[in-house]
Amino acid sequence: MEIQHIDDGKKGQFKAVEEGKEAGIMTYVWAGPDKIIIDHTVGNPEFKGVGMKLLDKAVAFARDKSLKIIPLCPFAKKMFDRMPELHDVLSQ
Repeated sequence: MEIQHIDDGKKGQFKAVEEGKEAGIMTYVWAGPDKIIIDHTVGNPEFKGVGMKLLDKAVAFARDKSLKIIPLCPFAKKMFDRMPELHDVLSQ
């Protein structure tokens, strides 16, 4: 599965694609120079675990760029609540 990252400086997305089919998408908006707000996640039910793969990519991006994440999307919020290992990028 390939995960593409698109960012225009105001908003962005991580899009999962497998064999030409869209498996899922996670969108975010910038909340200043050092924070992003994950606002939406959609997964194609044909692809199990795609939401977590998208979140892993978002977290890797945040770590690489020294960003914090505000998880407003219900899926991302639930995963941050369940996984303390992600809290290094969680915005307080």
